[in-house]
Amino acid sequence: MKYSKLLIATIISFVALLATSATSAQTTTTATPNLPPISPINPTMTSAYNDNEKESVYAKWTDYKRNPNAEQQRFAYPTAKEYLRRWGGEKDAETKEVQRWVTEYERQMYARDLYKAYDAKTYPKVFELGRAAVKSDAENFVALSLMVEAAYDNSLSGKQELNSEAVDYARRAIKLIEDGKVTRSDPFKSMDVARGFLNYALGNFVKDENPIEAAAAFGKAVRTDSPYKTDPAAYHRLGVSILKGEFAAASAEYNQKFGGKQGSAEQTAMLQRIAHLIEQTIDAYARAVALSSKPEQKEARDKILAQLTALYKNVHNNSDAGLNELIAGVLSKPMP
Repeated sequence: MKYSKLLIATIISFVALLATSATSAQTTTTATPNLPPISPINPTMTSAYNDNEKESVYAKWTDYKRNPNAEQQRFAYPTAKEYLRRWGGEKDAETKEVQRWVTEYERQMYARDLYKAYDAKTYPKVFELGRAAVKSDAENFVALSLMVEAAYDNSLSGKQELNSEAVDYARRAIKLIEDGKVTRSDPFKSMDVARGFLNYALGNFVKDENPIEAAAAFGKAVRTDSPYKTDPAAYHRLGVSILKGEFAAASAEYNQKFGGKQGSAEQTAMLQRIAHLIEQTIDAYARAVALSSKPEQKEARDKILAQLTALYKNVHNNSDAGLNELIAGVLSKPMP
């Protein structure tokens, strides 16, 4: 379909109407400033003695860890921490093993308290615990995710005070998944559900301040094998975010560059880009309408359909011919 300058202006007006509705460790003594600096750490031991001590502590940790007696097992963590305090900077296999074990132990330790706070709906407590968890372990996926869940649930009751902080946690959790650093989907049922929720929550958090990022997030959410794949609200928010974000920016750029000027290849390319954004928006709205099939969704469906009809007619010479067919078949087609 072709789009005139008048049409672009009409769409911009529609978007405007839509927007109104929706230290160094060394020290020197002051008494003897000319003396060599004194290090506060323990003096260096002989290599053989140090190696024997290291092997002894490692063996002790291994024994505690494997001991079937729970009273003995509880000594494994402090022993591992002592090992890492003394030899944590080394790169041998044993040190890496102890580090991995401590990381996992601390993740489970924090997780117990985080789940307890989340289940009790004490969302500020979830953030208090989660901040400490990710400070010591930046890749603690459970802590990052539970803070995002807490902020999202908190926002459902109209409280937004946790949202801005949760934006960073959502981005970090999503990146861990995209970088292949998450091997277990906890606290989610599956990795697809994790992707779906984290992107949907991120979109909700940023949709007013950054609709372009929100559209990208909603787009990822609805493309996962998760409940958001069939959630009409996700598609509606995707459509609104495209209009308010990339479409509005592209339209403003078009008017600034090509308003009142003769046609050019660059102008044509930008019109094609705008046309694609309109197509994506109409598709998202149509999916939202098609998926709103429950009786309790009728009111929301009617509102979305009215918005879709106005947008569709703006790009079809004020005609809604073909709209019903579009809605009826949209779910059987891939997203543009």
